[in-house]
Amino acid sequence: MRLVSYLGPDDAGTGLLVGDRLIPIMEGFLTGIELDPLALSELASRAEALEGAVGFALEDVDVIPPIPDPGKIVCVGLNYREHAAEGGRPAPTRPLLFSKFANALIGDGEPIIRPEGTVALDLEVELGVVIGTLARRVSREDALDHVAGYVVVNDVSARDWQGVPAALAEGEVGDGQWLRAKGSDTFLPMGPVFVTADEIPDPQTLRVRSWRIPGSGPDDGGEILMQDSSTSDMIWTVAELIEFISRSITLEPGDIIATGTPSGVGVFRDPPVFLLPGDRVRCAIDGIGSVENPIVDWVDAEDEFGDGGAELELDDLLGRP
Repeated sequence: MRLVSYLGPDDAGTGLLVGDRLIPIMEGFLTGIELDPLALSELASRAEALEGAVGFALEDVDVIPPIPDPGKIVCVGLNYREHAAEGGRPAPTRPLLFSKFANALIGDGEPIIRPEGTVALDLEVELGVVIGTLARRVSREDALDHVAGYVVVNDVSARDWQGVPAALAEGEVGDGQWLRAKGSDTFLPMGPVFVTADEIPDPQTLRVRSWRIPGSGPDDGGEILMQDSSTSDMIWTVAELIEFISRSITLEPGDIIATGTPSGVGVFRDPPVFLLPGDRVRCAIDGIGSVENPIVDWVDAEDEFGDGGAELELDDLLGRP
């Protein structure tokens, strides 16, 4: 199944995506409760019963992240061989983990806000793994049984705050850790489609790509391919990551693992290429879909969205302060 969470004029829910039509099959958004195999089977039965239903056009609703309020977002750094190599680093001997929080989540079309103080915004297309059943100390042989499905995510990164030398001016240093560089507001575009695991029997055979669409200069409006690789280049497979993470961190339904990014990011180009206000960025994974977002400077974002703007309605629905 291909599922989309949305805000409509009168309600909010989750729908089955058929072509460019959305057929409502559930009130409210996907949560951990709906992601276990039995619940997904029930949703599939509901979808089959609606076969032939017209639904409504996807463009008629506001699409939000498929999993809008995950409990945990566990991210993996340096998990592609060629990405480690392009930065002149050896492959790690074990997965490098860090985290993001729900404040970073935005949906397709929503703006990525470049915060005050950074000038080195970069993109990272990644396969997002959505956990469906509790995983604690599971083996790699059983790991994929705990996966509900997959999403596209963009691990937006402030490379100067991260401390990457190519992004730093003389005398500058990074934060010493990645929380601000990776976890600032709007730094995790997701979706809009959640694809159930039965449609992707092998997550290690997926083509992953990203594009920068400049908003000014000679390439204004043209698409520049940044990353083009396959999940087969992962150092640790999805199953191996679940095994490693669940040894010490219990993974619960609705948690998300961002599995790392391939080579081609802006910071390791010569010269480095960073995202500027007015640009757009698109990340895509074959078999799942794409997420595209504009880059907005923090000053312009304050002018447009005030104290929260479009996020307030979703926060109210999710019960967030």
